[in-house]
Amino acid sequence: MNTFEIEVKSLLGEENKAKELLDKMAAGDPDFKKTSTNRQLNHYFEDGDINKLVENVSTHLKPEQLEKLKHIIDTGKDFSVRTRQKNEEVLLVVKASVDEGTSANTVSRLEFEERVEPSLDALDELVKSAGFKCQAKWSRARDEYKYKGMTVCLDKNAGYGYLAEFEKVIDLPVEASAQVGDESALASARAEIDTIMKELGVDELPQDRLERMFSHYNQNWPDYYGTDKVFVIE
Repeated sequence: MNTFEIEVKSLLGEENKAKELLDKMAAGDPDFKKTSTNRQLNHYFEDGDINKLVENVSTHLKPEQLEKLKHIIDTGKDFSVRTRQKNEEVLLVVKASVDEGTSANTVSRLEFEERVEPSLDALDELVKSAGFKCQAKWSRARDEYKYKGMTVCLDKNAGYGYLAEFEKVIDLPVEASAQVGDESALASARAEIDTIMKELGVDELPQDRLERMFSHYNQNWPDYYGTDKVFVIE
């Protein structure tokens, strides 16, 4: 199966805006609930050999995980490679864009996110040994919620402040992933997210502004990583 992530971000900025969103979701769905709370360290990498990375991590993946990763590498484009510590779990994350954005910041992506045994530092070294260099390190506290059949993540990000992510994940058969019907499924999921965001009165963070924020953070990440500092980029 191919896992597609359809994700739309809304920049809330201040804590009171985050609380307003939570109140609206609680009022709008009787089944609204928090599903998890976690703290994350996310390390972004660039400019390496993606096939060498697959080789380096292959002994740490189950056969079905390795098959999924290889398929994303074969069919995707503009890869984003990350390592993540989510509470005590360590994960390898590889994303590939399937729309007009980049794999780091876009709406629809092929996604590989799987737990691995090495520590975060050890996994970083495996990535670096494939020629990748660290682009930036990010930290955030995340609460995840279920709202009207989708996942809503409320993040307190270093640099960005409060950010909401509205996400639908769709699993499609590998052999059918490029067919018109599946493109329709992705478009339908995006339309559903747009409707929910409109109901809640939150706006999508434009891709061009997100790219400017992302660029500023990457250039200055040591000033923000692990802190509560926030910047504003229009």
